[in-house]
Amino acid sequence: MLQRSFNQITPQASQPLLPEDLTRQRAGQAADRAASVSRIDDYRSRRAAETLRRQDDDLLLFSEFLEQAGIPGGDFTHDPFAWRGITWGLVEAYIKWQLAQGYAVPTVNVRLSTIKTYARLAFQAGALDAQAYALIHAVKGYGRGEQRRIDGHRAPNIRRGLKKAEPVRIAPEQAVALKTHPDSPQGRRDRLLMCLLLDHGLRVGEAAALRVEDILLEDKLLRFFRSKVGKEQTHRLSDSTWEALTDCVAHGELPDKGKLLRCSLKNGTLGKPGMTTRGITLRVRTLGEERGILGLSAHDCRHAWATSAARNGTDPFALQEAGGWNSLAMPRRYVDEQEIANDGVKTGREFNLDHDLMTPS
Repeated sequence: MLQRSFNQITPQASQPLLPEDLTRQRAGQAADRAASVSRIDDYRSRRAAETLRRQDDDLLLFSEFLEQAGIPGGDFTHDPFAWRGITWGLVEAYIKWQLAQGYAVPTVNVRLSTIKTYARLAFQAGALDAQAYALIHAVKGYGRGEQRRIDGHRAPNIRRGLKKAEPVRIAPEQAVALKTHPDSPQGRRDRLLMCLLLDHGLRVGEAAALRVEDILLEDKLLRFFRSKVGKEQTHRLSDSTWEALTDCVAHGELPDKGKLLRCSLKNGTLGKPGMTTRGITLRVRTLGEERGILGLSAHDCRHAWATSAARNGTDPFALQEAGGWNSLAMPRRYVDEQEIANDGVKTGREFNLDHDLMTPS
């Protein structure tokens, strides 16, 4: 009796599929195959160019590591099935290898994040099974405390990578010096560049992408696109930036349209419009060295801008918005800790523990 009832409500395995069922099944399988092949391409189409360049470098190094270990590499950037056979043990070995090579811990953490991202895409494409992906995802990077201990056990001169251990600090008087330049074509361009970096906290890629059309000089406004976070923003020009722009206009040194910043030649004259990110990086470093600031980068200028804004009482949410960050956690990384930790903390009254405990209510 019970068996008969069970058979009545349980589909029979041998029951043939109807034609429309077969059509749907075949269409679904074809869609799955197409989605698998295009999974990484779809992800990459949504990312900023600078993010993709970094990820390409990360995955190229991973492939080189595997080949050095006698393991075939592959196109991990575009082919999800290149991830077949990649295990958490290989990822762990890759991390240890980077540390042995002297790479900075933050750089190692970023590369691990890239590995996890593309492993997830490979899993979604069916190239990695669930267990392999879960174990790769479980591989951990290093926290700040661990970073200090690792760096303490290796010589500073072997440390390499994309990120410095600490940003170069820029004192207020040094910021003034960095924005002070000779009255020459190159000097006026350098003044404008440093004002954009120090007064507006632009990323190097954002500064390189600025166009003349982004400047509303009469309104003292700067409109630009933050490609890293996909945001278009408007900044009110600082007095220094506005004066630098006005000076360039007065000397006829801004292009009629197109890229705002112009290359400079060895004789100090200006070349064609369009400084590259590499060109800006090298120029900032040179300007820093000329003023006794070694190892200066455009990112250090962004750090100095955020630190100065925070120490002068800028609301954290306003700083997040102005800096083009997606969360409050990001600007916190760029703000130096205060020398007195509880400066700025307001409790409403002085709190005396002994008095409050002994005073009857």
